[in-house]
Amino acid sequence: MIEVRRLQSSFADGLIAEEVSDLWEDWMRSADQVLDDDQLLTTVYEALAKRRPNSRRRGRLGTPAEVVLRMLLLKHIRNWSYEVVEREVRANLVYRSFTRVGGGKVPDDTVMNKWALALGPEVIQGIHQRVVAIAQENKIVEGRKMRVDTTVVETNIHHPTDSS
Repeated sequence: MIEVRRLQSSFADGLIAEEVSDLWEDWMRSADQVLDDDQLLTTVYEALAKRRPNSRRRGRLGTPAEVVLRMLLLKHIRNWSYEVVEREVRANLVYRSFTRVGGGKVPDDTVMNKWALALGPEVIQGIHQRVVAIAQENKIVEGRKMRVDTTVVETNIHHPTDSS
């Protein structure tokens, strides 16, 4: 069964949030406001619910869409592997607070990989579009252009193939 958010916080969640609230980095505060958007969470929830026919109503309680979105964002921002995300969130109370894992069990790396596959490129594109829309609504950016930084490496290729 999948939830959008955890319905009830634990005592440990409250303690962790209170103790580390002043330790958050600036980007975390900004991202936290954006990630509280209901439309973003609904997009992730719908994608996760499509994995199995009765995911919304049956089965054991899965990771909430809010935690999925925040864990994958942390992976992307830090440019970490799934294994590193798991280890860092387990060990760091600030990351536990930001990802809304709190005092709960941190999902393992194989589960995070399955989330990313379940979301797919279409959902990720929808999330990006919604984030740009939120930035436009808050007058942070105009959102007319997108700049991409890429790296090109020159190499010798033997024609007709480079298999040699």
